[in-house]
Amino acid sequence: MVTSAQIYDWLESVKDPEVPVLSIIDLGIVREIKCLENGSWEISITPTYSGCPAMLVIEEGIKATLSIHGLKDVHIISVLSPAWTTDWLTDNGRKKLKDYGIAPPVNEVDKSFLFSVPTPVPCPLCDTPNTKMISQFGSTACKAHYQCQDCLEPFDYFKCLK
Repeated sequence: MVTSAQIYDWLESVKDPEVPVLSIIDLGIVREIKCLENGSWEISITPTYSGCPAMLVIEEGIKATLSIHGLKDVHIISVLSPAWTTDWLTDNGRKKLKDYGIAPPVNEVDKSFLFSVPTPVPCPLCDTPNTKMISQFGSTACKAHYQCQDCLEPFDYFKCLK
């Protein structure tokens, strides 16, 4: 008998196509896993932001992964409320981001640059807070581009969303 806990473990192998070091579990986008009365499974997921282009690929990844484990009747439900927040990133996910060279989100809403000095984002390579935002827009909508002022390396910053 398959359990929700098993499915949760299997979904660790489904990666975010935009940040492939993170699983959908690391991202915290899997909201609920439940078996329906007819024996089918329903997986509720929340996009990291409305209109995220990776969601279709993630849905296909979920279905493919569960199919490998014999679950063919799987329904993916997109849940928009409550909206995803970077608070849902797991500690393991934050560590994976840093190890991959992407600064994990700092605990503040990423709009402070409009009104004041932005919160320092530590360099994922040398840990100095002496960094500078190069562009509010990085390689994907969920990232900004920074440069370390000590080691001079450029890096992406996974924006904080609340």
